[in-house]
Amino acid sequence: MDDADIFPWNGLKAPRPKLGLRGFKPGFLRYGAAVPQLERFLDPSFVSLKICGVTSRDDADQLVAMGVDALGVNFWPKSKRYLAAEDAAWLKNLAGKILRIGVFVNESSELPLRLYQDRLLDAIQLHGDEVPEDASPFRAADVPFIKAIGVKTRADLERATEFGASAVLLDAHAPGVYGGTGEVFDWKVATEFREQHPELPVILAGGIVPENAALAAASVLPAALDIASGAEISPGVKDFQKVAAFLTALRR
Repeated sequence: MDDADIFPWNGLKAPRPKLGLRGFKPGFLRYGAAVPQLERFLDPSFVSLKICGVTSRDDADQLVAMGVDALGVNFWPKSKRYLAAEDAAWLKNLAGKILRIGVFVNESSELPLRLYQDRLLDAIQLHGDEVPEDASPFRAADVPFIKAIGVKTRADLERATEFGASAVLLDAHAPGVYGGTGEVFDWKVATEFREQHPELPVILAGGIVPENAALAAASVLPAALDIASGAEISPGVKDFQKVAAFLTALRR
């Protein structure tokens, strides 16, 4: 395979994108090119790690110390890992240390845009039933965002490219729950989507634990793994032995 990179974390080969500005394929990172952490997080040459459902500054600081690429904070009030916006001021002190992603479910654009403009977040994650039209305020404001999609069949991905997102996050289909269930979906669907849309980074979520993380990375070749329940003692309380095991599985 001539036009290929050897991935340092597993020795696999995969097609290498034609590189453009700052090492990225033109159009690869649609929004937020000024955020180095986002560029690194979505770099296709290795698999990044995002720990989602962080609820405390202490846990966030530990993730930074361990070298985790990104954290997710859930601003959906019905989540078991909910963090109220008024309690999230500590995120500002993490700027430049770790990629800060705010997770929103069927939320109007007002709150995520405000938190982004207040420099508490580096990117937005739309994790509900949003349609492409709902993403227009973020595109208009040039705010980087990820669209999460619950996958049951290939049909669930029919409109995935219409959002104009910086990346798509593929998770298990869980109506009314919106992630964090610990359920796995058919990774072949994710692999096919990535191969069909090499210009759009794929983040893989859903039932990933330290024991299957290396297999998930090698099977799908995503830009990143997104972990919530797989790295917890209880919802919103992180288990750093498991976090370390994920980093080891990705040979970080």
